[in-house]
Amino acid sequence: MYRSKPFTWIAAAIFAIMAIVHVIRIFTHFRVVIGSHEMPMWCSYLGVVIPAFLSWMLCREARGTTGP
Repeated sequence: MYRSKPFTWIAAAIFAIMAIVHVIRIFTHFRVVIGSHEMPMWCSYLGVVIPAFLSWMLCREARGTTGP
């Protein structure tokens, strides 16, 4: 039986948006400064891979997909 999981879909969307923002940062090379520290570009590569993976897994969970 299919049950809607709206909070799981919302979390998946937030992670997807985070990944997209990091992709934009990679292509536009804009700087992120927190206090007196600048965030290195390599953080954005992790910021694409990890949230995109989490978003994908949350979408699978919300759909009820199992298996490989």
